[in-house]
Amino acid sequence: MKLQRKNRRALTLGALAVSGALALTACGSDDTGDKDGGKTSNAASNIDCNDAKGKLLASGSSAQKNAIDAWVANYRAACKEVQLNYKPDGSGAGITAFLQGQTAFAGSDSALKPKEIEKSKEICKTSQAIDLPMVGGPIAVGFNVPGVDTLVLDAKTLAEIFNNKISKWNDKAIQKLNPDAKLPSTKIQAFHRSDESGTTDNFTKYLKGAAPAAWPHEPGKSWEAEGGQSAQGSSGVAQQVKQVEGAISYMELSYAKEGIKTVDLKTGAKEPVKATVDNASKAIAEAKTVGEGKDLALELNYKPSAEGAYPITLVTYEIVCEKGNKKDTLPATKSFLNYIASEDGQAALKDEGYAPIPSEINTKVRETIKSLS
Repeated sequence: MKLQRKNRRALTLGALAVSGALALTACGSDDTGDKDGGKTSNAASNIDCNDAKGKLLASGSSAQKNAIDAWVANYRAACKEVQLNYKPDGSGAGITAFLQGQTAFAGSDSALKPKEIEKSKEICKTSQAIDLPMVGGPIAVGFNVPGVDTLVLDAKTLAEIFNNKISKWNDKAIQKLNPDAKLPSTKIQAFHRSDESGTTDNFTKYLKGAAPAAWPHEPGKSWEAEGGQSAQGSSGVAQQVKQVEGAISYMELSYAKEGIKTVDLKTGAKEPVKATVDNASKAIAEAKTVGEGKDLALELNYKPSAEGAYPITLVTYEIVCEKGNKKDTLPATKSFLNYIASEDGQAALKDEGYAPIPSEINTKVRETIKSLS
Protein backbone atom coordinates (compact mmCIF):
# COMPACT_ATOMS: atom_id res chain seq x y z
CA MET A 1 0.00 0.00 0.00
CA LYS A 2 1.09 3.57 -0.46
CA LEU A 3 2.17 5.30 2.69
CA GLN A 4 1.26 8.71 3.97
CA ARG A 5 3.84 11.23 2.78
CA LYS A 6 5.08 11.95 6.30
CA ASN A 7 6.04 8.30 6.81
CA ARG A 8 7.20 7.54 3.33
CA ARG A 9 10.58 9.28 3.51
CA ALA A 10 11.65 7.44 6.65
CA LEU A 11 10.59 4.08 5.34
CA THR A 12 12.30 4.75 2.04
CA LEU A 13 15.60 5.16 3.84
CA GLY A 14 15.01 1.84 5.55
CA ALA A 15 14.31 0.15 2.27
CA LEU A 16 17.53 1.51 0.78
CA ALA A 17 19.47 -0.28 3.46
CA VAL A 18 18.37 -3.61 2.10
CA SER A 19 18.42 -2.63 -1.56
CA GLY A 20 21.32 -4.95 -2.24
CA ALA A 21 19.32 -7.93 -1.05
CA LEU A 22 17.25 -8.19 -4.18
CA ALA A 23 18.16 -6.94 -7.64
CA LEU A 24 15.75 -6.29 -10.46
CA THR A 25 16.95 -6.27 -14.05
CA ALA A 26 15.05 -5.18 -17.10
CA CYS A 27 15.25 -4.79 -20.87
CA GLY A 28 15.25 -1.42 -22.62
CA SER A 29 12.99 1.28 -21.26
CA ASP A 30 11.00 -1.07 -19.03
CA ASP A 31 13.39 -0.77 -16.11
CA THR A 32 12.01 -2.48 -13.04
CA GLY A 33 14.16 -0.56 -10.60
CA ASP A 34 12.44 1.20 -7.69
CA LYS A 35 10.54 4.26 -8.79
CA ASP A 36 11.22 6.26 -5.65
CA GLY A 37 14.21 4.61 -4.02
CA GLY A 38 12.38 1.76 -2.31
CA LYS A 39 8.74 1.77 -1.19
CA THR A 40 7.92 -0.43 1.76
CA SER A 41 4.96 -0.98 4.01
CA ASN A 42 4.04 -2.87 7.12
CA ALA A 43 3.04 -5.74 4.81
CA ALA A 44 6.66 -6.89 4.90
CA SER A 45 6.23 -8.13 8.46
CA ASN A 46 3.49 -10.53 7.30
CA ILE A 47 5.51 -12.18 4.53
CA ASP A 48 6.48 -15.83 5.04
CA CYS A 49 9.88 -16.35 3.43
CA ASN A 50 9.41 -20.14 3.70
CA ASP A 51 13.19 -20.72 3.86
CA ALA A 52 13.44 -19.01 0.49
CA LYS A 53 16.90 -18.11 -0.75
CA GLY A 54 19.00 -17.88 -3.87
CA LYS A 55 18.25 -16.45 -7.32
CA LEU A 56 14.73 -16.39 -8.76
CA LEU A 57 14.45 -15.58 -12.46
CA ALA A 58 11.18 -14.51 -14.07
CA SER A 59 10.14 -12.50 -17.11
CA GLY A 60 7.17 -11.51 -19.22
CA SER A 61 4.35 -8.99 -19.03
CA SER A 62 5.38 -5.35 -18.98
CA ALA A 63 1.80 -4.56 -17.97
CA GLN A 64 2.47 -5.76 -14.43
CA LYS A 65 5.87 -4.03 -14.13
CA ASN A 66 4.60 -1.34 -11.76
CA ALA A 67 2.85 -3.95 -9.63
CA ILE A 68 6.05 -6.00 -9.50
CA ASP A 69 7.96 -2.90 -8.39
CA ALA A 70 5.61 -2.35 -5.45
CA TRP A 71 5.54 -6.03 -4.48
CA VAL A 72 9.30 -6.48 -4.62
CA ALA A 73 9.96 -3.44 -2.46
CA ASN A 74 7.95 -5.12 0.30
CA TYR A 75 9.11 -8.67 -0.35
CA ARG A 76 12.82 -7.95 -0.31
CA ALA A 77 12.54 -6.18 3.05
CA ALA A 78 11.39 -9.49 4.56
CA CYS A 79 13.19 -12.08 2.43
CA LYS A 80 16.72 -10.75 2.20
CA GLU A 81 18.25 -14.00 0.95
CA VAL A 82 16.31 -13.97 -2.32
CA GLN A 83 17.58 -12.28 -5.46
CA LEU A 84 14.66 -11.82 -7.83
CA ASN A 85 15.24 -10.79 -11.43
CA TYR A 86 12.08 -9.94 -13.38
CA LYS A 87 12.47 -8.81 -16.98
CA PRO A 88 9.35 -7.03 -18.32
CA ASP A 89 10.07 -7.88 -21.94
CA GLY A 90 6.51 -8.77 -22.96
CA SER A 91 4.13 -11.70 -22.47
CA GLY A 92 5.28 -13.53 -25.57
CA ALA A 93 8.95 -13.36 -24.61
CA GLY A 94 8.12 -14.39 -21.05
CA ILE A 95 6.23 -17.51 -22.11
CA THR A 96 9.02 -18.44 -24.53
CA ALA A 97 11.66 -18.15 -21.83
CA PHE A 98 9.57 -20.19 -19.40
CA LEU A 99 8.91 -22.94 -21.94
CA GLN A 100 12.65 -23.12 -22.57
CA GLY A 101 13.26 -23.70 -18.87
CA GLN A 102 15.05 -20.39 -18.37
CA THR A 103 12.77 -18.97 -15.66
CA ALA A 104 10.91 -20.13 -12.55
CA PHE A 105 7.69 -18.41 -13.64
CA ALA A 106 6.41 -16.09 -16.33
CA GLY A 107 4.02 -13.17 -16.39
CA SER A 108 1.47 -13.11 -19.21
CA ASP A 109 -1.54 -10.94 -19.97
CA SER A 110 -3.12 -13.85 -21.83
CA ALA A 111 -3.71 -17.38 -20.64
CA LEU A 112 -1.64 -20.18 -22.13
CA LYS A 113 -2.80 -21.58 -25.43
CA PRO A 114 -3.36 -25.36 -25.77
CA LYS A 115 -0.12 -25.81 -27.73
CA GLU A 116 1.79 -23.91 -25.04
CA ILE A 117 0.29 -26.07 -22.31
CA GLU A 118 1.34 -29.15 -24.26
CA LYS A 119 4.85 -27.75 -24.69
CA SER A 120 5.08 -27.03 -20.96
CA LYS A 121 4.93 -30.76 -20.16
CA GLU A 122 8.53 -30.99 -21.34
CA ILE A 123 9.80 -28.78 -18.51
CA CYS A 124 7.13 -29.50 -15.90
CA LYS A 125 7.92 -33.21 -16.24
CA THR A 126 5.14 -34.85 -14.23
CA SER A 127 2.54 -32.14 -14.92
CA GLN A 128 1.97 -29.00 -16.96
CA ALA A 129 2.05 -25.22 -16.60
CA ILE A 130 -0.96 -23.49 -15.08
CA ASP A 131 -2.32 -19.93 -15.17
CA LEU A 132 -2.66 -18.06 -11.87
CA PRO A 133 -4.62 -14.78 -12.29
CA MET A 134 -2.80 -12.24 -10.14
CA VAL A 135 -3.24 -8.71 -11.49
CA GLY A 136 -6.33 -7.11 -12.96
CA GLY A 137 -6.91 -3.70 -14.39
CA PRO A 138 -8.23 -1.45 -17.12
CA ILE A 139 -6.53 -1.01 -20.47
CA ALA A 140 -6.73 2.74 -20.80
CA VAL A 141 -6.81 4.46 -24.18
CA GLY A 142 -4.51 7.45 -23.89
CA PHE A 143 -4.76 10.39 -26.28
CA ASN A 144 -2.96 13.64 -27.08
CA VAL A 145 -5.34 15.99 -28.88
CA PRO A 146 -4.61 19.73 -28.58
CA GLY A 147 -7.41 21.61 -26.83
CA VAL A 148 -9.33 18.46 -25.88
CA ASP A 149 -9.40 17.40 -22.23
CA THR A 150 -12.32 14.98 -22.32
CA LEU A 151 -12.89 12.50 -25.15
CA VAL A 152 -15.66 9.93 -25.53
CA LEU A 153 -15.32 7.01 -27.93
CA ASP A 154 -17.25 3.78 -28.47
CA ALA A 155 -16.06 0.35 -29.61
CA LYS A 156 -16.93 0.91 -33.27
CA THR A 157 -15.13 4.25 -33.48
CA LEU A 158 -12.09 2.88 -31.64
CA ALA A 159 -11.95 -0.05 -34.05
CA GLU A 160 -12.13 2.25 -37.07
CA ILE A 161 -9.40 4.50 -35.67
CA PHE A 162 -6.99 1.60 -35.12
CA ASN A 163 -8.04 0.01 -38.41
CA ASN A 164 -7.13 3.25 -40.23
CA LYS A 165 -10.69 3.98 -41.35
CA ILE A 166 -10.80 7.25 -39.40
CA SER A 167 -7.76 9.47 -39.93
CA LYS A 168 -8.66 12.95 -38.60
CA TRP A 169 -9.65 13.98 -35.09
CA ASN A 170 -12.54 16.07 -36.38
CA ASP A 171 -14.10 13.10 -38.18
CA LYS A 172 -17.91 13.11 -38.06
CA ALA A 173 -18.03 9.88 -36.03
CA ILE A 174 -15.85 11.37 -33.30
CA GLN A 175 -17.67 14.70 -33.45
CA LYS A 176 -21.02 12.97 -32.93
CA LEU A 177 -19.77 11.38 -29.71
CA ASN A 178 -18.26 14.69 -28.56
CA PRO A 179 -20.71 17.43 -29.64
CA ASP A 180 -19.32 20.04 -27.24
CA ALA A 181 -15.64 19.45 -28.01
CA LYS A 182 -13.59 21.64 -30.34
CA LEU A 183 -11.95 18.85 -32.29
CA PRO A 184 -9.00 19.89 -34.51
CA SER A 185 -8.28 18.56 -37.99
CA THR A 186 -5.07 17.06 -36.62
CA LYS A 187 -4.06 13.75 -38.16
CA ILE A 188 -4.62 10.74 -35.91
CA GLN A 189 -1.38 8.99 -34.99
CA ALA A 190 -2.44 5.52 -33.78
CA PHE A 191 0.30 3.62 -31.96
CA HIS A 192 0.32 -0.12 -31.25
CA ARG A 193 2.80 -2.44 -29.57
CA SER A 194 5.70 -3.67 -31.70
CA ASP A 195 6.40 -6.64 -29.43
CA GLU A 196 4.19 -9.65 -28.76
CA SER A 197 1.89 -8.37 -26.06
CA GLY A 198 -0.93 -9.69 -23.93
CA THR A 199 -2.20 -6.11 -23.76
CA THR A 200 -2.56 -6.14 -27.54
CA ASP A 201 -4.30 -9.50 -27.28
CA ASN A 202 -6.84 -8.20 -24.76
CA PHE A 203 -7.37 -4.89 -26.53
CA THR A 204 -8.08 -6.60 -29.86
CA LYS A 205 -10.31 -9.16 -28.12
CA TYR A 206 -12.38 -6.24 -26.91
CA LEU A 207 -12.58 -4.69 -30.39
CA LYS A 208 -13.53 -8.05 -31.91
CA GLY A 209 -16.06 -8.84 -29.20
CA ALA A 210 -17.70 -5.42 -29.01
CA ALA A 211 -17.46 -4.27 -32.65
CA PRO A 212 -16.91 -7.33 -34.87
CA ALA A 213 -18.04 -5.65 -38.08
CA ALA A 214 -15.54 -2.81 -37.63
CA TRP A 215 -12.68 -5.09 -36.52
CA PRO A 216 -12.26 -7.97 -39.01
CA HIS A 217 -8.90 -9.08 -37.62
CA GLU A 218 -8.34 -12.01 -35.28
CA PRO A 219 -7.20 -11.10 -31.78
CA GLY A 220 -3.66 -12.00 -30.83
CA LYS A 221 -0.46 -10.91 -29.13
CA SER A 222 0.91 -9.59 -32.44
CA TRP A 223 -0.69 -6.58 -34.14
CA GLU A 224 -2.51 -7.67 -37.32
CA ALA A 225 -4.04 -4.48 -38.73
CA GLU A 226 -2.08 -2.62 -41.40
CA GLY A 227 -0.81 0.90 -40.95
CA GLY A 228 -0.35 2.85 -37.76
CA GLN A 229 2.89 3.21 -35.87
CA SER A 230 4.52 0.99 -33.27
CA ALA A 231 6.56 1.23 -30.10
CA GLN A 232 8.19 -1.27 -27.76
CA GLY A 233 6.46 -2.13 -24.51
CA SER A 234 3.84 -0.37 -22.44
CA SER A 235 6.25 2.41 -21.53
CA GLY A 236 7.09 2.86 -25.21
CA VAL A 237 3.55 3.55 -26.41
CA ALA A 238 2.89 5.75 -23.38
CA GLN A 239 5.93 7.84 -24.21
CA GLN A 240 4.74 8.29 -27.80
CA VAL A 241 1.35 9.52 -26.61
CA LYS A 242 3.08 12.08 -24.40
CA GLN A 243 5.33 13.35 -27.17
CA VAL A 244 3.33 13.10 -30.40
CA GLU A 245 0.52 15.54 -31.15
CA GLY A 246 -2.56 13.66 -32.36
CA ALA A 247 -1.43 10.36 -30.84
CA ILE A 248 -3.63 7.64 -29.40
CA SER A 249 -2.71 4.26 -27.99
CA TYR A 250 -3.73 1.57 -25.51
CA MET A 251 -1.88 0.92 -22.28
CA GLU A 252 -2.42 -0.23 -18.71
CA LEU A 253 -3.81 2.49 -16.48
CA SER A 254 -0.61 2.58 -14.41
CA TYR A 255 1.21 3.92 -17.49
CA ALA A 256 -1.43 6.55 -18.21
CA LYS A 257 -0.03 8.91 -15.64
CA GLU A 258 2.03 12.07 -15.69
CA GLY A 259 -0.29 14.04 -17.89
CA ILE A 260 -1.74 11.41 -20.24
CA LYS A 261 -5.48 11.89 -20.75
CA THR A 262 -7.65 8.82 -21.21
CA VAL A 263 -10.77 8.09 -23.25
CA ASP A 264 -14.16 7.70 -21.59
CA LEU A 265 -15.85 4.67 -23.11
CA LYS A 266 -19.43 4.75 -24.35
CA THR A 267 -21.00 1.39 -23.59
CA GLY A 268 -24.58 0.28 -23.04
CA ALA A 269 -24.61 2.23 -19.77
CA LYS A 270 -26.35 5.57 -19.42
CA GLU A 271 -23.13 7.53 -19.03
CA PRO A 272 -19.69 7.07 -20.61
CA VAL A 273 -17.43 4.96 -18.40
CA LYS A 274 -14.04 6.12 -17.21
CA ALA A 275 -10.98 3.87 -17.12
CA THR A 276 -10.64 3.41 -13.37
CA VAL A 277 -9.61 0.52 -11.14
CA ASP A 278 -13.07 0.30 -9.57
CA ASN A 279 -14.82 0.31 -12.95
CA ALA A 280 -12.48 -2.40 -14.24
CA SER A 281 -13.16 -4.49 -11.13
CA LYS A 282 -16.87 -4.42 -11.92
CA ALA A 283 -16.17 -5.97 -15.31
CA ILE A 284 -13.59 -8.50 -14.10
CA ALA A 285 -16.04 -9.72 -11.46
CA GLU A 286 -18.12 -11.11 -14.33
CA ALA A 287 -15.25 -13.27 -15.62
CA LYS A 288 -15.64 -17.05 -15.74
CA THR A 289 -12.99 -19.63 -14.90
CA VAL A 290 -12.48 -21.75 -18.02
CA GLY A 291 -9.19 -23.52 -17.24
CA GLU A 292 -9.20 -27.24 -16.50
CA GLY A 293 -8.03 -28.78 -13.25
CA LYS A 294 -5.87 -26.34 -11.30
CA ASP A 295 -5.46 -24.06 -14.30
CA LEU A 296 -7.34 -20.85 -13.47
CA ALA A 297 -7.55 -19.21 -16.90
CA LEU A 298 -10.43 -16.73 -17.11
CA GLU A 299 -12.85 -15.72 -19.85
CA LEU A 300 -13.56 -11.99 -19.69
CA ASN A 301 -16.90 -10.45 -20.57
CA TYR A 302 -16.47 -7.60 -23.07
CA LYS A 303 -20.12 -6.58 -22.77
CA PRO A 304 -20.61 -6.52 -18.98
CA SER A 305 -24.06 -5.87 -17.57
CA ALA A 306 -23.05 -3.94 -14.46
CA GLU A 307 -23.64 -0.19 -14.60
CA GLY A 308 -20.31 1.62 -14.79
CA ALA A 309 -18.31 -1.49 -15.71
CA TYR A 310 -15.29 -0.68 -17.90
CA PRO A 311 -14.95 -3.55 -20.38
CA ILE A 312 -11.44 -3.01 -21.82
CA THR A 313 -9.64 -4.97 -19.15
CA LEU A 314 -6.88 -7.49 -18.83
CA VAL A 315 -5.82 -10.04 -16.27
CA THR A 316 -2.13 -10.81 -15.87
CA TYR A 317 -1.32 -14.40 -14.98
CA GLU A 318 1.74 -15.80 -13.26
CA ILE A 319 2.54 -19.01 -15.13
CA VAL A 320 4.21 -21.80 -13.21
CA CYS A 321 4.49 -25.58 -13.24
CA GLU A 322 1.83 -27.34 -11.18
CA LYS A 323 4.40 -30.02 -10.33
CA GLY A 324 7.98 -30.66 -11.31
CA ASN A 325 9.30 -27.24 -10.30
CA LYS A 326 13.05 -27.05 -9.73
CA LYS A 327 13.90 -27.83 -6.10
CA ASP A 328 16.32 -24.93 -5.77
CA THR A 329 13.76 -22.31 -6.79
CA LEU A 330 10.50 -23.83 -5.50
CA PRO A 331 10.66 -22.33 -1.96
CA ALA A 332 11.29 -18.82 -3.28
CA THR A 333 8.67 -19.20 -6.01
CA LYS A 334 5.99 -20.28 -3.55
CA SER A 335 7.02 -17.64 -1.04
CA PHE A 336 6.82 -14.77 -3.53
CA LEU A 337 3.57 -15.98 -5.14
CA ASN A 338 2.02 -16.51 -1.70
CA TYR A 339 2.80 -12.91 -0.82
CA ILE A 340 1.46 -11.31 -4.00
CA ALA A 341 -1.75 -13.35 -3.74
CA SER A 342 -2.19 -12.44 -0.07
CA GLU A 343 -4.51 -9.73 1.20
CA ASP A 344 -1.54 -7.41 1.67
CA GLY A 345 -0.17 -8.16 -1.78
CA GLN A 346 -3.49 -7.60 -3.51
CA ALA A 347 -4.20 -4.48 -1.45
CA ALA A 348 -1.00 -2.92 -2.85
CA LEU A 349 -2.40 -3.04 -6.39
CA LYS A 350 -5.07 -0.37 -6.30
CA ASP A 351 -2.75 2.52 -5.53
CA GLU A 352 -0.55 1.44 -8.44
CA GLY A 353 -3.43 1.65 -10.92
CA TYR A 354 -4.38 -2.04 -10.93
CA ALA A 355 -7.44 -3.97 -9.81
CA PRO A 356 -7.17 -6.74 -7.20
CA ILE A 357 -8.39 -10.15 -8.34
CA PRO A 358 -11.96 -10.81 -7.09
CA SER A 359 -11.85 -12.68 -3.76
CA GLU A 360 -13.73 -15.73 -5.04
CA ILE A 361 -11.09 -16.29 -7.72
CA ASN A 362 -8.16 -15.30 -5.50
CA THR A 363 -9.13 -17.90 -2.89
CA LYS A 364 -8.58 -20.58 -5.52
CA VAL A 365 -5.26 -19.00 -6.48
CA ARG A 366 -3.97 -19.21 -2.91
CA GLU A 367 -5.03 -22.83 -2.57
CA THR A 368 -3.28 -23.71 -5.81
CA ILE A 369 -0.03 -21.99 -4.81
CA LYS A 370 0.09 -24.04 -1.60
CA SER A 371 -0.10 -27.26 -3.62
CA LEU A 372 2.77 -26.40 -6.01
CA SER A 373 5.53 -28.96 -5.88
